[in-house]
Amino acid sequence: MQTMEQVIRRHCSLEDEDLEWLTQLVDEWSLLADLAFADLILWVPDVDDNVFWAAAQVRPTTGPTSLEDDVVGEEIAYDPEHLVTEAYLSREICHTSGNKLHAGIPVDVQAIPVQRDDRVLAVVEMHTNQMGVRAPGALEDAYLEAAQVIAGMVYRHQFPLGGERRVPWVSPRVGDGMIRVNRAGLIVFASPNALSAYRRLGLTSDLYGEDFVAITRSLLKERAPVERPVAASLSGRGSAELDLETSTANVRLRVLPLTGEDGPDGLLVMCRDTTELRSRERQLVTKDATIREIHHRVKNNLQTVAALLRLQARRISSPEAKGALSDAMKRVAAIAVVHEILSQGFDSSVKFDDVADRLLRMVGDVATTGGKVRMVREGSFGYVPADVATSLSLVLTELCQNAVEHGLRQQSGEVLVRPLQQDGELVVEVVNFGEPLPEGFTITSSTSLGLSIVSTLVADLGGQFRLATEGDATTATVRVPLI
Repeated sequence: MQTMEQVIRRHCSLEDEDLEWLTQLVDEWSLLADLAFADLILWVPDVDDNVFWAAAQVRPTTGPTSLEDDVVGEEIAYDPEHLVTEAYLSREICHTSGNKLHAGIPVDVQAIPVQRDDRVLAVVEMHTNQMGVRAPGALEDAYLEAAQVIAGMVYRHQFPLGGERRVPWVSPRVGDGMIRVNRAGLIVFASPNALSAYRRLGLTSDLYGEDFVAITRSLLKERAPVERPVAASLSGRGSAELDLETSTANVRLRVLPLTGEDGPDGLLVMCRDTTELRSRERQLVTKDATIREIHHRVKNNLQTVAALLRLQARRISSPEAKGALSDAMKRVAAIAVVHEILSQGFDSSVKFDDVADRLLRMVGDVATTGGKVRMVREGSFGYVPADVATSLSLVLTELCQNAVEHGLRQQSGEVLVRPLQQDGELVVEVVNFGEPLPEGFTITSSTSLGLSIVSTLVADLGGQFRLATEGDATTATVRVPLI
C-alpha cells in the first residue's frame, strides 16, 4: 500500500509546509476516529483538479469499521454532486441527508474541508457504520460531543494541536479512559476507565463536578508538574502529556485543549493506567543494571587472574613455561576486554571496533620486545552479538599473535586486520608479509595450540577458517554468521 507522502508527491502540487500539516493531522486523527466511532479517509485533489486521491485512512478502535478494504491510492471523480467535492468547493462541513448504503451497510458520511491560509488542502471524509452504532448512553454522548468539537477544530485549522509530541506506545487513547473538563476547569464527565485509573491513584470519591487540577494534585504525595501543563492547555497553548505516580500506581495523562466557535471550550483528558508497564520497565532496568554489574565483576576477576599469571610467569625460569603462562595471560585479558565493553552499555551487541583496537594494541605492545610491529585495522567490524564477541576476541588475539610470532618471527613489520560485514556474515582477514607457511602445511595437521583454539571456536560459531600463503602475503580468513 502506498504511503500518504507517495500519493501526494505523485498526484498533487502541495508545498512542503502543507504536506507537513497533513502529516501532523494524520498522526493525530485516530483521536477523532475513536470519538466519532467512524472511519476517516483523507482525500487530496489531483494537480489537474479532475479527481481526488485517497492519501490516508484510519479505522476506529471503539466501533466496527465501515471500510473492509484499504482505499489508499484509489481515486474518485471530481463530481460536484459528490460529498467530498461539495465540501471542497463550498468550504463547509457537509453531511448526508440520510444513510448511504455502502457494500450493504448503512453508513452516515460527513466531509470536513481541511483549510490552511485560505486554501483547502484536502477533505476528511468520516464514515460511520450505523449497523454497529452503540446504544446511546452517557459515554457515547460524551464521545460524540467531543468528536464534533474536534471536527470543528479541523475545519477551522485548529487541529492538530501544538505542544508535546505523543509517544504512540505509551500515549493514552480514548478507550483507555476519558475525562471532559469545562472551561472553568471542572470535570463534567469521566468514563468508567478514567474513574478506575484515578481510583488506583487513591481516589475515594467521584470525579464529577471536581476541579480537575485540584483533585489530581490532591492524589499526589510529592509535588508533580500538574498545574503548569494543565494551565497551558486550558489557555489553548497546546497539548501536554504527564505522568502521575503514587506508591501504588502510575497513570499517564494526555491533556488536549478544545476550542469551539466562540473560543476555548475546556479540556479533553485521556488517561491510561500504566502501572504494569512502568513496573516492567523498572524490572528491565534492574535486570540490565544487574547484567552490567555481572560483566563488570567478571572483568575484574579476569584481570586479577591475568595479573596472577603475569606474576607467576616472572618467577619461572623455564622459557617454555614462561611462554605458556604469557599466552594464557593474553587469552584471559582478551576475554576481559569484551566483558568490560559489555559492562558499559545495555545493548545485547558489542561495537567490536573498540574491542579489536584494544586487542591489537595489546598484541603490538607485547611484540615490541623483538621488533617494531604495526597492527593496522582496515575497515569496521560493526556491531557483533554479545554471544559471538567473546569467542571472536580470542580468535582475533590468536591470529594476530601467530602472525607476529610465526609470520614476522619477532621482526619489524606490519599486520593488517581487514574486517567486513556482508550478507549477515562477518569476514575477518589477518594478513602479514613475513615468512610463508611451511611446505605442505595444513590446519588439521598443525600442532599449534593457538590454531587449535581458533579452529574450535570458529566451528562452534558455525563459521569457516582458512589459512594460506599467496604471493608474499599469508592470510588467515575467518567467516562467522551473525544472524
